[in-house]
Amino acid sequence: MAPLQFWKPGTAGPGSSLDRESEAEGSLLLSLPPPTDSNSQHSSRYIAPPSLTTQRTRLPIYKHREKLLWCVEKYGVMIVVGQTGCGKSTQLPQYLHEAGWAAENRVIACTQPRRVAATSVAARVAEEMGSVLGDEVGYSIRFEDLSSPERTRVKYLTDGMLFRETMVDPLLSRYSIDEAHERGAYTDLLLGLLKKIRKKRPELRIIISSATIDASQDDAIIVSLEGRMYPVETAYLDQPVSNYVEAAVQTVFDIHMKEPKGDILVFLTGREEIEEAAQEIADRAISLPKAAPRILPIPLHGGLSPEEQQAMFAPAPRDTRKVIVATNIAEASVTIEGIKYVVDSGFVKLRTYNPKTGMDVLSVTPCSVASANQRAGRAGRTSAGKCFRLYPSSVMRNGVMPITTPPELVRSDISLYLLQLKALGIDNLVRFDFLSPPPTEMMIRALEFLYSLKALDEEGRLTRPLGMNMAEVPVDPMMAAILLNSEEFQCGEEILTIAAMTSVQNVFILGDGAAGAMGEIERRKFTAEEGSPKWCGNHRLNHKALLRAVSIRQQLKKYLDRFGIKTVSCQGDSKRLRRCLVTGYFKVLVIEEVAALFAGLVTELLAILNRMQHV
Repeated sequence: MAPLQFWKPGTAGPGSSLDRESEAEGSLLLSLPPPTDSNSQHSSRYIAPPSLTTQRTRLPIYKHREKLLWCVEKYGVMIVVGQTGCGKSTQLPQYLHEAGWAAENRVIACTQPRRVAATSVAARVAEEMGSVLGDEVGYSIRFEDLSSPERTRVKYLTDGMLFRETMVDPLLSRYSIDEAHERGAYTDLLLGLLKKIRKKRPELRIIISSATIDASQDDAIIVSLEGRMYPVETAYLDQPVSNYVEAAVQTVFDIHMKEPKGDILVFLTGREEIEEAAQEIADRAISLPKAAPRILPIPLHGGLSPEEQQAMFAPAPRDTRKVIVATNIAEASVTIEGIKYVVDSGFVKLRTYNPKTGMDVLSVTPCSVASANQRAGRAGRTSAGKCFRLYPSSVMRNGVMPITTPPELVRSDISLYLLQLKALGIDNLVRFDFLSPPPTEMMIRALEFLYSLKALDEEGRLTRPLGMNMAEVPVDPMMAAILLNSEEFQCGEEILTIAAMTSVQNVFILGDGAAGAMGEIERRKFTAEEGSPKWCGNHRLNHKALLRAVSIRQQLKKYLDRFGIKTVSCQGDSKRLRRCLVTGYFKVLVIEEVAALFAGLVTELLAILNRMQHV
């Protein structure tokens, strides 16, 4: 395949086009004096570790430090618009901590869109603050909490976890600052709740790192941060490509052979494409000239375990260029050291809910202009870089790419969200202050479904105790209903295992060809007494995933114990198990033979998990 020819638009300097696009998002360029009161109650009391001070002061956000703190003092809501890499996620919480906003056992909460973002940013901030992760700086994600109620002052959470905290503490009384980033479904719900909370707690401060959210409150201000850490040069293809996966692989090798040192980040849409591209890169790397540096492909997608996702942060071996092939999980709040080149396919896989069929559909669609700019910015976080876009520049101007990604709340099944709002005492959902109200049909279908699950009564009120308990269990409403109904069918032990095993991914280590066949044979050998990592490896089982499933199972068991629900085993009675399953998954057609096989497999997995708990 001939090398792809990229075009650099006009005569613009490196990164200038991205700068103009991003600066246009902010409606106000802040130019305000810093506070002059040296006796302010939020005066700085913390000194950053000397080894990192120089690095922090080089970030573009640093020169705005005093202005930002002044705005937090004066305004209840602050919207921060800034280039990727300017330091919003890592530095702003530290500035607030240094200024005393975490005094008197208060906590600064910073939400992140994904698990890997919350954990990696928390680790980075803990390092900069000279703290052990989990002590002064911590994180909280689903089924994993590395923070201390007594000592943690800066806490990174997924937006869903902070929303769940409102169910325990409706006024978020422990928090003095809340910072939100990407516009996920829970972020939209949180912002609606925070408006209500601020009426009761006007001292609570809200910082939104986004230019797409309208500041409709009187005490809000928009702050635009100029500059990026490093410039990014952008290049386009003259014509669209028929196979963007193949074009991405070809571009990777063009960069590898022609460009200076620096790792590469490739954006594709899903696991299949990523594995295909990574395998193709590995295959072609064999034929590289002996004098050429080696190339190391690393996949990154949501199906990987947290430990596998952390592999992208490890430095590449000597004389080796790292190529990270990722979904849009790498778009936001994840700084990967050494990335200098970005290859952007221009596509993303979005989940869309069809209320008529009651099913989610994953479809490949052009990414938004905002996402494309965010991707390009990944190349400029640690050094000057280049972005190679596998599409013509015209697609960003003629409407093929939407300006922003449609909010998750208007394209997802909202049953869980409505259930949790009901649990918070918000009965009139129509009048709730959604940033982007869900379509009426979607809301009607969601309420009908919750009624079918017996979570709502005929008047739309939350049932007690079933509905309240369903809202509290950290799984989807269907699985929550199955867990809570398991006592009736006397199969709680098996249902706990199903809930735990479906909460993790990649339990079995399979493969292609002979390796795949061997993996399938070993997958069926669940009779050994050991549960050690060596045994799991020999039998093609993912030991870390199983350990995580054991942990999740134990946590879910605590919920059932607290609700007074007894868990017993069905003793291999698959009929009882299937009856319990369809109390929640009645939307899905259950085939008798498949269900029976699934029930038998779950029983065997239960034995494995029980053995592993004693290893």
